[in-house]
Amino acid sequence: MTTQTASGFQERPHTADWALDVWASDLVSLLRTAAQGMYALMGVATAAQPRSNYEIELAYADSESLLVSFLAELLYITGRDNVAFDRFEVQLTDSKLTAKVSALPIDSQAKEIKAVTYHNLSIHKTDRGLETTIVFDV
Repeated sequence: MTTQTASGFQERPHTADWALDVWASDLVSLLRTAAQGMYALMGVATAAQPRSNYEIELAYADSESLLVSFLAELLYITGRDNVAFDRFEVQLTDSKLTAKVSALPIDSQAKEIKAVTYHNLSIHKTDRGLETTIVFDV
C-alpha cells in the first residue's frame, strides 16, 4: 500500500537548471511547500537563533505569478539578510497575498539559486490537490 502525504516536494532531473515537483492540498500549502523545497534544494542548514520576522505583501493576477513572486521575494531576503524561512502564515484574497514569515540565520548553504523562473510553469488541480513543477535558475 502506498501512502501519499497532503503536501510535499521532490527534485526533478533537469538538463541545465534545477526543477522541483511540488504538490499540496491548496494554494497556501503549495506556497509553503514550494518554499521548503527551495531551501532543501539549496542545502540550507540554519542556526538555532536568533529568529527574524518579516511581513510580505504581494499583488498578483494568477496563481503562477503569485508562486514566482512569493519565492522570488523569499530568495531576495535570503540573499540580503542571510536567513532561511521556515514558518509561514499566509492570507490570500483574490488579488493580494499578506504573509507573516519567520526565518533563522543560515549556518551553511551548499548551493545557490539565482532566480525562480516561469519556464513551463503551470499549477493544475489533481486528485491530491494542486501540483506544479518549478524551475530554478542556478
